[in-house]
Amino acid sequence: MEIGLTVGDDLDRLAASPARFDFCELGVGEPTLVPEDIDPERLTDALAGRDLLVHLPYSQRLATYVSEVNDAIVDYQRRLLNSAGELGAEKAVLHATSADRDDVDFRETAADQLRRVADAGREAGVEVVVENVGHQHAGLQLSVLGDLARETDTSVCFDVGHAYMEGGNKAIKRFLRSHGDRISHLHCHDVRRRGDTHLPVGAGEVDYGVVESELADFDGTVALEVFTDDETLLVDSAERVADRLGVTF
Repeated sequence: MEIGLTVGDDLDRLAASPARFDFCELGVGEPTLVPEDIDPERLTDALAGRDLLVHLPYSQRLATYVSEVNDAIVDYQRRLLNSAGELGAEKAVLHATSADRDDVDFRETAADQLRRVADAGREAGVEVVVENVGHQHAGLQLSVLGDLARETDTSVCFDVGHAYMEGGNKAIKRFLRSHGDRISHLHCHDVRRRGDTHLPVGAGEVDYGVVESELADFDGTVALEVFTDDETLLVDSAERVADRLGVTF
């Protein structure tokens, strides 16, 4: 298992992040960090031997009601995935969003979009991992996301804090028990119900004991998504998560 951290879309922040982590997850896409414009040598220097994962554009919808727009979305994600693959990225995180998450009939369109983007990732040599954002207005609910991931044979990026925001510790346990086998990547941070605060692990209300009990044999990647550059807090969070998952950091 590898433990890394998210660094947003800032190459300078990536370079300044603690070298102790195994990988960095870098946000890519217009307008802030277009992967085709990244200097590979600068990226290699910034990574300093760590592996690269990417996060596809945070606000880009996955599925709309307009077929031409859906085609354009897939083309755009394919371009980003091809560039990410050329830069050596191993995984790409994709937000599971929809024009109307409550439209049951529309979920077939969302599934088709997810399948197409995941296939584009395979062609580029990058594993697409779809992230739960059901706490947001456009985010697909946890139960829907799990079913779509299974239907389309897509790996999951399970964001523990987002799941807590959506339904508390019970929601975390339900998803891990039903769909834990699909999880390839974890986003770990802590939160309180008052907001998506991305706190250091142990500073909020998430019961990481549930993660420990339901993912005892997890062997994927774990990204800390703690909104701080304080190395002490980042390392402490990593050690807490590693201890829960039975590994040493």
